[in-house]
Amino acid sequence: MIVDPVTTTEDRQIAATSLRTFMRLPAAQRSSVILMDVLGYSLDEIRDVMDTSIPAIKAALHRGRARLRELAQEPDDHPAPALAEPERSRLAAYVERFNARDFDALRTMLADEVRLELVNKLRLSGRGEVGNYFTNYSKVADWHLIPGLVDRRPAILVRAPGNPSATPDYFILLAWTGDSVTGIRDFRFARYVTDGAEIVAFE
Repeated sequence: MIVDPVTTTEDRQIAATSLRTFMRLPAAQRSSVILMDVLGYSLDEIRDVMDTSIPAIKAALHRGRARLRELAQEPDDHPAPALAEPERSRLAAYVERFNARDFDALRTMLADEVRLELVNKLRLSGRGEVGNYFTNYSKVADWHLIPGLVDRRPAILVRAPGNPSATPDYFILLAWTGDSVTGIRDFRFARYVTDGAEIVAFE
């Protein structure tokens, strides 16, 4: 068995933690860290065991190791992640308008210099170009948005409509200046990024 070279002594020390701490990781992160840092599996072997892609495993390893470092510094009664005002209000307003298909209202929220990255697909800049992004969403009906957190960062979670208990298919990250949206990163075409992510939905 060949151990992947990205595994370090520090990673193995981090992995030598309590089961209770491991159980606070999402399943994909927990499995990836245990298979590589505890059992010494290679990336190829983990891919076969978990039936997923190498990029998804690397993402889960990165997130899992970082989260274990954070958890090692936290008391057992550390509060659950939350989103503070006014960020929560801004995110909720964006989600509400998106779900209502009020795309004209969303366009008014865009800053003149807004930038869009539709990950693995395209990049656009400026209010005029980015406005077309909403036009494309208006043509499909496979989405329902929910405000939440991804790896403790404010995010918009996207899942199929009519299934409130479903795991999000992907997510969208927004950057703000005041009440104007200055950046959009949409992972619709890079859904593997949800594998191993710590996701919290605010219903």
